[in-house]
Amino acid sequence: MPPPPPASPVVSPWITDEGRRIRDRVRGLIPLIRSQAREGEKIGALTPEVLEALNDAGVFRMSMPVEWGGYGLGARDLVEVIAALSEGDGSAGWAGFVGVGVKNVLAMDAQVVDEVRAETADWVGPAVVGASVFATKVGSARAVDGGWMVQGKWAFGSCCKHASWALVGIEYDPAEAGGSGRGMVALRREQYEILDDWDVMGLSGSSSNSLRVQDEVFVPAHRFIDLGEFPLRLQQLHDRYTGFGYGQRGLALLLCATLANLAITLGMARGALDCFTEQANKRKPFTLPYPTIGDMASAQVAAGKALAMINVAAATIEGAADQIDARTAEGLDFTPPEESEISLSIAYAANLCEDAINLLQKTIGSSTVSLSNPIQRFVRDARVLTSHGAIRIDPLAEQNGRRLLGLAPFAMIGGAVPERRASTDPSRDKEPIRA
Repeated sequence: MPPPPPASPVVSPWITDEGRRIRDRVRGLIPLIRSQAREGEKIGALTPEVLEALNDAGVFRMSMPVEWGGYGLGARDLVEVIAALSEGDGSAGWAGFVGVGVKNVLAMDAQVVDEVRAETADWVGPAVVGASVFATKVGSARAVDGGWMVQGKWAFGSCCKHASWALVGIEYDPAEAGGSGRGMVALRREQYEILDDWDVMGLSGSSSNSLRVQDEVFVPAHRFIDLGEFPLRLQQLHDRYTGFGYGQRGLALLLCATLANLAITLGMARGALDCFTEQANKRKPFTLPYPTIGDMASAQVAAGKALAMINVAAATIEGAADQIDARTAEGLDFTPPEESEISLSIAYAANLCEDAINLLQKTIGSSTVSLSNPIQRFVRDARVLTSHGAIRIDPLAEQNGRRLLGLAPFAMIGGAVPERRASTDPSRDKEPIRA
């Protein structure tokens, strides 16, 4: 006889005690996060109270290595925590995702790693943020004795108002300095200004302002890394730092960052469904003679469809996270086609979450358009997130479609991040960089 079905849901074996503790603390913060989301939109950043609460819960230490006093959590733990944050507010979830970027600075020279660590030991918020590292338009740099002279403007410096350091992309002349012509430098907070230009339709509290260096600043050589070297340096993190998440190989590490991003949409969809059930059982419909919207058959169907969409998306996103952790435990990585296909699947799942949010908002109706209603914020935030260049469906689908049809995929660092080389570099058409 087959074994009896389990009496309760089988919990993922990759959710650790530490991950569960942070997730549960974050869930307890959802009322606070949601109540201050509108104020966060007004100031263009997390409110001080929310930032402090997230910091106290351990959110910004999730991806730090054990050597930094962090937890080095794996993919499934990150998905659990970031999704829980996003049930309250997408911008809060985005802040949790930004914290994962500490791994980028760890791939740089040991001297700058030590500098960042020393200066952010008691920092409240993410230690470092990134802005326009892989973008088509970046800052400029010229090599000088001992380093680089850097200037420029960099967009989308998420959480820049809460961070101590910034990683920004630069372009230089490879004929003079060698290398690929594209690189990344670490800037101290006093070296750049934050522009008041994050005036957007969604994720307004994520502080994704532009950064600018008006006049050239000097950046020592140890705070620079060539993008051609970056994938290999990421690959070597597992030899330098401890924590389960640092066992990830190159493509698994990149895929984990994408999952951390897309977990935001999963959490927002869950949050929207929670708000929907609360509001539908209180509000009366505008036209039909039901006691509440919740009594309407159409609302019941919408809730059921949204639940199915969210569950399918969760199975895809959480399943990919479990697969990363399982391979990490075995010391295995993904192949480039596998990573590219998973990136497409989880981006599709994020769009499914957006569809669920939109369905719920339309079903409740015009009462959701009030800026005090969390559902409208989930709608706007989800639209902005799924418009992100690295996770848009059509480019990811084209990459996979090319492979399926026997055409060479475009040069990428992994499946979602384009390889960037200076336009003057004749090697820009070489084989793709692989982590």
